Amino acid sequence: MAAEMLSPVHNVCIYDKEKNVGQKFLLAGKGGFNLTNSAQGEELIGKYSPAGFMDKALSDFDSLALRQWLSTIGISTFVGSSGRVFPEKGIKPIDVLNTIKAKLIKQGVQFYTQYEFVEFDNNRHITFKNQGQEIVLEADYIIFALGGASWPVTGSNGLWRVVFESMGIATQPFQPSNCGINICWPEAVGQYHVGKPVKNIRLFTNDSEVKGEAVITDYGMEGNAVYPIVPAIRAMLNANIPATIYIDFKPRNTGEQLLQKIKGKVVGTKDYGQLFNLSTVQLAIIKAYTTKDSFLSVTEFIGSIKKLAIPVESLRPVEEAISTIGGIQLEEVNDDFSLKKYPWIYTIGEMLDWDAPTGGFLLQGCFSMGNYAAQSILGKE
Repeated sequence: MAAEMLSPVHNVCIYDKEKNVGQKFLLAGKGGFNLTNSAQGEELIGKYSPAGFMDKALSDFDSLALRQWLSTIGISTFVGSSGRVFPEKGIKPIDVLNTIKAKLIKQGVQFYTQYEFVEFDNNRHITFKNQGQEIVLEADYIIFALGGASWPVTGSNGLWRVVFESMGIATQPFQPSNCGINICWPEAVGQYHVGKPVKNIRLFTNDSEVKGEAVITDYGMEGNAVYPIVPAIRAMLNANIPATIYIDFKPRNTGEQLLQKIKGKVVGTKDYGQLFNLSTVQLAIIKAYTTKDSFLSVTEFIGSIKKLAIPVESLRPVEEAISTIGGIQLEEVNDDFSLKKYPWIYTIGEMLDWDAPTGGFLLQGCFSMGNYAAQSILGKE
C-alpha cells in the first residue's frame, strides 16, 4: 500500500528476503482469504489493541477505502459470514497478489528478491545480503515491514530484533496470538474426539467472550471461537494465574429455558443428548469435566451446559500462530509509525507490538499502516 501511494512521486524499491514477494500474504489465503472486514468506524477501531494506537491510520484508510481501492485495480469483493470480506468467487490469493504487483510495476516500482536485511545506520544506509555479498544502499526514507515471528517458513523469523536493539530501539519478545490452546484432555475426549467440531458455542473468560466454533485437536482446541480469547488467556499465563476458559454449549438458551425442557419429565443421563440437542463430543467434554454426582443430577448438568470450566495449560508456539504480539515497543514510534530516534525510518505491520483478531482485521491493519506511513512521507516533501 505504501508503494502504491509513494511511487507516483518517488523512486520506490521493494526488497524481499524470499525468492518471491508476498509469501505471508499468500499464506493468509489458506482456509479462507479475508482481505478485510466490513466493520467500520468505532466497531472497526475497537478491534485493535492497545486502544488508540491504530485509530488515525484506520480512520484515514478504513475497510471501505480498502475495498474501493481493490475494486479500482480489478479485485471485486463481497461480504461473507460474520462481516468477513473475500475476493469474488474465482479470484485466488495469487491473483490478488499478482494484480497488486502488476499495478506497482506499472507505476515504476522495482522488486528485488533474495535480499536479506542485515543492518541500518545513522546515515540513511541500509545493508542487505544477496547471494553471499553485502550490498549497502542509501535511501531518503525506509519503510520496514519485516513481520513478527509467526510462520517463519515465509521468512518472518523475528531475528531483526537483534539489529534494532543494537541501534537503541527497545523491543519485546514475540508471543503467539490468534493461535490454538493446549489442553490436557482426559482420555475420553482426547482418544475419541480429536478432529471433531464443537459448534454454536460461547467461549469466555472473566474478561472476554466470543461465539463461534472450535475444533478438538490432539493438543487442545483451535478455531474462530478460540482465537479472540487468546489475549485474555495469555494475560493470565503471563501473570502466573491458572488459566481457565468456560464453555457455554447453548448460548441461545438461558438456564431457565433449559430447565423448562425437563419440567414434568423423568430424565436419565441417556436422555441428555436428545433432550438438550448435544453432540457426542459435547457430552464427552461435559462428562470429563464434571463429577459423577454433578453429571447424574440433571439440574447440575444444565449448569455445566451453560458454564463448564476447562483449564488451559499454555498457548501453541509462536511458529504456529496466525499472528504475534511483541516486537518494537510503541513508545519508540511516532503517530505515523516512524521511529523517534530515526524519523526517516518507518516500521509497520507485525514489527510493532499491537494485536487484532482474525476475520480480516490483521490485513486491514497492515494496509492502513502502509497507507498512513506513505501519507506521512508525502507530507514531508
